[in-house]
Amino acid sequence: MSKRVVVYMSPWCGTSLDTQRALNEWGLSATFINIKEDRAAAMRVKKWVGFESVPTVILAEGDSIEPCEEPASLPAGASPRGMDRGSMITEASRIQLRAWLVKHGLLSA
Repeated sequence: MSKRVVVYMSPWCGTSLDTQRALNEWGLSATFINIKEDRAAAMRVKKWVGFESVPTVILAEGDSIEPCEEPASLPAGASPRGMDRGSMITEASRIQLRAWLVKHGLLSA
């Protein structure tokens, strides 16, 4: 099954909006889920990251909005910001996001 990008975001977050712009510029479609309107989505992000950290970008399969594989654990006390967790990356810069997408074969280098 092919992988697709799902972005958990908030419309007031500058990094969320930049992620949306970057994906659009790179011609990569994604599903965007606003955690401020979808409390179940906010709880998923909190479970994965420890708090409502946006944007949290995941790789999903089919119609799923869950990671295609269990994200790697965060080291104790580590910030999730920009950390490649396999099927997930949170609060990534454009450079980090692009590298993560290239690694997963969704963009070319």
